Amino acid sequence: MAKLVETFPCVPSTERGRGILISGDPKSDTILYCNGRSVLIRSLQRPQDVEVYGEHGYAATVARYSPNGEWIASADVSGTVRVWGTHNGFVLKNEFRVLAGRIDDLQWSSDCLRIVASGDGKGKSLVRAFAWDSGNTMGDFDGHSRRVLSCAFKPTRPFRIATCGEDFLVNFYDGPPFKFHSSHREHSNFVNCIRYAPDGSKFITVSSDKKGMIYDGKTGDKIGELASEDGHKGSIYAVNWSPDSKRVLTVSADKSAKIWEISEDGTAGSVIKTLTFTESGGAEDMLVGCLWQNNHLITVSLGGTMSLFSADDMDKPPLLLSGHIKNVTSLAVLGGNQKTILSCSYDGLIVKWLQGVGYSCKLQMKDNTKIKRLAAIESNILLTGFDNKVWRMPLTDNGFGAADHVDIGNQPLDISIAVDTPEYTTLVSFESGVVLLNGLSILSKIDLGFVVAASVISPDGKEAIVGGQDGKIHMYSVSEENSLKEEAVLEKHRGAVTVIRYSPDFTMFASGDANREAVVWDRETKQVKLNNMLFHTARINSLAWSPNNKMVATGSVDTNVIVYEVDKPASSRITVRHAHLGGVNAVAFVDECTVASSGEDASVRMWHIEPQ
Repeated sequence: MAKLVETFPCVPSTERGRGILISGDPKSDTILYCNGRSVLIRSLQRPQDVEVYGEHGYAATVARYSPNGEWIASADVSGTVRVWGTHNGFVLKNEFRVLAGRIDDLQWSSDCLRIVASGDGKGKSLVRAFAWDSGNTMGDFDGHSRRVLSCAFKPTRPFRIATCGEDFLVNFYDGPPFKFHSSHREHSNFVNCIRYAPDGSKFITVSSDKKGMIYDGKTGDKIGELASEDGHKGSIYAVNWSPDSKRVLTVSADKSAKIWEISEDGTAGSVIKTLTFTESGGAEDMLVGCLWQNNHLITVSLGGTMSLFSADDMDKPPLLLSGHIKNVTSLAVLGGNQKTILSCSYDGLIVKWLQGVGYSCKLQMKDNTKIKRLAAIESNILLTGFDNKVWRMPLTDNGFGAADHVDIGNQPLDISIAVDTPEYTTLVSFESGVVLLNGLSILSKIDLGFVVAASVISPDGKEAIVGGQDGKIHMYSVSEENSLKEEAVLEKHRGAVTVIRYSPDFTMFASGDANREAVVWDRETKQVKLNNMLFHTARINSLAWSPNNKMVATGSVDTNVIVYEVDKPASSRITVRHAHLGGVNAVAFVDECTVASSGEDASVRMWHIEPQ
């Protein structure tokens, strides 16, 4: 039996030069955001409490609760809107193809009967309002010639809809059925976001021209604008109103967030607070999304970091929630009183997590070096990527030290550390052979004469096992001169060997292949100890041993994690189904009964395993 005990979730997908949308539950401190095909439901009170909706067939772009909190409408890049509930699991109410292209924004009417969506499409089909239960269209939305980035439903009667987009226009529609009323061109660049005040009296637009405009909520007439004094120095990507309709929160490419007091008649808005951030100085600190959720002020940076400020005490340092945006390719676990989990993603981001706590800190590799594998020992991290380099950096109490590297001349495939050697001898494999390293010094580079797919070095550094693209496993002894002598060739796999790992006590090793099979071997006799491990339906990407040598976990492209007990038949396995949407890339044991996994959904999860 396997039980999910903790999730280190991904952060919202971001895009440079575009605002992104996060939204909140009107009745709680729960927020919604999108990453890939996933819609994440996350508690602000308990950030580790996460639910993931993964039923979209394409990348999701926006999700919103209905005003009564009963339903969620989410949209994707194909122009599809799904309406679903969260009671007793996820229940799909309806699915509609709304636009011919990407949906950038959607909003509910206050009576929960209608939804308006805007985005990209063909011809005039850039905005559409429809009945949430039948999908029937409610009016015509002429007036835009380019992508409509944002839309807003007046939250009080009489209903109105306002839209804005890449044609620099702000359009106003009355209804229902909705029809064009008026158009405004006060902005001189993309109009990125439009939002109605909760009381319906006014709405506001913000733009890449660094300006914000205020309009009458009933007539659509422009009545004021945000003051330029103390204003933003870069594109404003998002805006959100306070619950009392008196203030707004804006975020900008200038890496700042500002609170504005809006006059009662809406003719002016002045800055009353600029929120400060600890900046690294890079583009990832640009702010692209925001939400005023009850007593929380939330900002989202281009790097995905969500900063939670208190609306009552804005000088209080924010709580930072961060993580991966892209697929997590590798995991490593460091012991100690509090287990540390390290994860790295394809885009060159390394994140440090603490078991029971969650996000600790992160490091973005320079030039977005693409990371493929990560290995860690005590306070050192070794990384391999797609740039022919092996990176090494110290892990400090406060984060990560300065990285150094060695170029091995070939793209690394796998990395393994001999943990019991004085200088931590490291084996790095590449397509035609292996490299032995001492620290970042190359001891030897050996061509093996076959296409290499996976490798591992023994804890004492005296043995290496290399798996081939042809399914054969080659066992070598490592001489004092750092050369390899072939001792045995094992043939059992019928596909490329994708991963090999020694058991902690060094008496066994396990291997997995691209043909979905795993095998446990006796190291001394070189005989199969546990076979028929053929329960995945696709390539095995990763494999890990429990610290007590009794269990082996495998992760696969089929989205599942399977845990086998070495002393029991493979048929008595424990399967974690749909562990990660899109596939599992890495597994690692945190302790005897806890497995960490990561995958294409950019999240890390911890599973409690109870042997049967």
